[in-house]
Amino acid sequence: MQPHPPINIEAMLSHIPLFNGLAPEEIARIAKATREIHADKGGILFHKGDPCNGFHLLVYGQVKLAFTSAQGTEKVVQILSQGQSFGEALMFMDKPYIVHAQALTNAFLLHISKNAIFEELQRDHNLCHKMLANMSMRLHQLMGDVESYSLHSGKQRIIGYLLRELPEKETDGRNLTITLPTNKGTIASRLNLTQEHFSRILHELIERGLIAVEGRRIHIPSVARLREHEG
Repeated sequence: MQPHPPINIEAMLSHIPLFNGLAPEEIARIAKATREIHADKGGILFHKGDPCNGFHLLVYGQVKLAFTSAQGTEKVVQILSQGQSFGEALMFMDKPYIVHAQALTNAFLLHISKNAIFEELQRDHNLCHKMLANMSMRLHQLMGDVESYSLHSGKQRIIGYLLRELPEKETDGRNLTITLPTNKGTIASRLNLTQEHFSRILHELIERGLIAVEGRRIHIPSVARLREHEG
């Protein structure tokens, strides 16, 4: 692996929404308790059962959180991208990791020590509010996932996922193309579908003329027509 250039951790932390409003000296204290993690594609960041001594911030790249059943089947819980954090809840609970984390691409992360965070929380209640809001938002997203798995068909889940991947200003456009962030098997697992079921639904959508598939590129002739089939 090529050596990485020096990183200004304080500058990076100061641009993270979670730490907006912290004074330079507060950022400096957190930076001292932060370490860099450079992960190659496929690298494991931690395993289920490993101690959680802080939380991670993903600076760039993609990371999946998943667990493996007794039968060896992997279930993807979340696919994380640039700017997202993970591990805060377990850090506060003082519990080991309940999933494993694996880099889907080459990735760069910061790991922030829980001791440093606890010290800053005692000094700054603002940070406490931000972390609670961040975890509450993820709980809300998780409940949305549970609702989708329980009430929506596989086709509805896939269409909903494709629509969420559209740029905000292109939500009713024509002849749009989105690029899936990772392979179809990982996305299928994230949507609580088998890869075979996922592929069958894609073929059904292709036959209806709602999408065209070219590798990871999904072409959508009409967003309005696709939305009609979301149910």
